[in-house]
Amino acid sequence: MKKTQLSLLALAAAAALAFTGCAGGSNAGGGDSSSAESSGPNVPKGEEISTKADPELTKLLPKDIVDAGKINIAVDIPYPPMAMYDKSNREIGFDPELGRLIGQKLGINVSLNKQAFDSVIPSLQAGKNDMIMSGMNDTPEREKTLSFVNYTQGGFAIAVKKGNPAKITGQKDLCGKTVSVQKATVQGDLLRAMDCGITVMELPSDLDAQTALRAGKSQAYAADAVVTEYVVASTGDGNTFEIVRDPENPKGFDPVYSGIGILKEDKELVTAVQKALQALIEEGTYQKVLDRNNIGAYAVESAEINQGANAS
Repeated sequence: MKKTQLSLLALAAAAALAFTGCAGGSNAGGGDSSSAESSGPNVPKGEEISTKADPELTKLLPKDIVDAGKINIAVDIPYPPMAMYDKSNREIGFDPELGRLIGQKLGINVSLNKQAFDSVIPSLQAGKNDMIMSGMNDTPEREKTLSFVNYTQGGFAIAVKKGNPAKITGQKDLCGKTVSVQKATVQGDLLRAMDCGITVMELPSDLDAQTALRAGKSQAYAADAVVTEYVVASTGDGNTFEIVRDPENPKGFDPVYSGIGILKEDKELVTAVQKALQALIEEGTYQKVLDRNNIGAYAVESAEINQGANAS
């Protein structure tokens, strides 16, 4: 993308989006939410956290984003607490709510587009979406293609059936077991790297991985700690699964940064999103969105780029 100074007309139109009270445009059935253009901008509503546009940040937006009138965001839904639907099929959870906040701060509309996790990067490469907000872990391998604006830090956690029939008390106890994970996630790579006879069962969705454990097809399920905590607490009123508590890894195994993924060549958009997130951190709205989704312990102190490359 080429840096181009916005016209006064474009700036005025973008700013108008941020201050419009109508909040239509949420996904009503699992497709993309581009209907926002006809029903109003996709901004926070109800009890969701809101902010105000910063005209100086609006100037950072690339010309093609301004011309399109929106940022297309790829989101794997459902993946609670990062992303899910409410009773009216509105996208909620940390990623959709933070995505709306970033758009509001930048004075631009956002379209939250449901996308299977293993196809989110190809969707950017094909020009379908502009960025990924799907709890994606920042890894050196992914940084070959993407730049990450990091927004959380945490490890992965292990869930087992209630009562822990497989007697799994830590990461090493997974050796020789079958562990179900969502396809194309870092957990699969980490488990294979242990090289101790773990059978990694990769399935299309996180829900499929949970179902495999429930059905006894796997002895454990692994996902990001924030997701696993939610799954254990919410499935069967907390009576279906239990989380493995390893005292040596209280914040999860192999802590990593996660963030917003943007194609490396889209440098202007990376800068705009980084500055917007930093503004949200400084004003406190970022922490409020984390707390609202019960993942406040995984906050970052500042909006940094590509910390995954330096993570231990």
